[in-house]
Amino acid sequence: MTSEQPAAPSTAPTPRDAPRGAPCWAHLTARDLQAAEKFYGSVLGWEFRNTTLGDHFAFALGDGRPVAGIGALAADLQVAVGWTPFFSVPQVDEAAARIRERSATVALGPVAFAAGRALVAADRDGAVFGVWDGKLPAGWETWHDQGPVVLRLRTRDAFEAAIFYGGVLQWADGSPDGCTVDYEHEEVVVRSGEAVVARLGSGAVEADPDPTLRPHWDVQFPVPDTEACVAAARGLGGQLVGQGTTHAGSYAELRDPDGGLFTVISPRRRA
Repeated sequence: MTSEQPAAPSTAPTPRDAPRGAPCWAHLTARDLQAAEKFYGSVLGWEFRNTTLGDHFAFALGDGRPVAGIGALAADLQVAVGWTPFFSVPQVDEAAARIRERSATVALGPVAFAAGRALVAADRDGAVFGVWDGKLPAGWETWHDQGPVVLRLRTRDAFEAAIFYGGVLQWADGSPDGCTVDYEHEEVVVRSGEAVVARLGSGAVEADPDPTLRPHWDVQFPVPDTEACVAAARGLGGQLVGQGTTHAGSYAELRDPDGGLFTVISPRRRA
């Protein structure tokens, strides 16, 4: 259920904005906001609150903390429903130039909001992502430190993608406030300090008709029980795409009733 109290984005400096180049939020583009709230509220236990952006936008809260944003599409827009990760940059215009310089596409923006500016882009293999230049909404500063999502890029060549995103988002440039890049468990692992903020894996097929096999950013939500999430999703018209276990824990890939893909993971408990 959406609360009636609006939550205005904060323009005042926050003590812990997202580190440079790190993910700063995830956003769902949905067909129907109320239907999306019902589905994700049941599957993931989220609550929702309105924003100053109007009746077609809401913040999702998990345990009272911001987790994601949801925005409803205009009925006449032919845009795919889906989750998009946004990364923090100090200058969105410079990031847009770096995207174009690397033969990728700026699809939308930069667009100005009260607290900053954003754009949406597609990398050279077609994976969609966003960049944000500005202050985070009130309470959002805990998003990075407390990790409500895990981002995994499924791409054709993880090393080539790491070079692309490293250039655009200035990863591994030696700056103390930037992200570092390592290779572990056959994946490229991106960290900000000690926190893993993204993983990049090879093997996606660019022209595959199955959207789960094409290059894309997979937004993954840690949950205590993947089977309970699968049951809740199916009960509300969602679909199970696949499930299994990795070194990190068990997972289930799901599709919401509008076609939006996401993953729930139950992290393996340490002994």
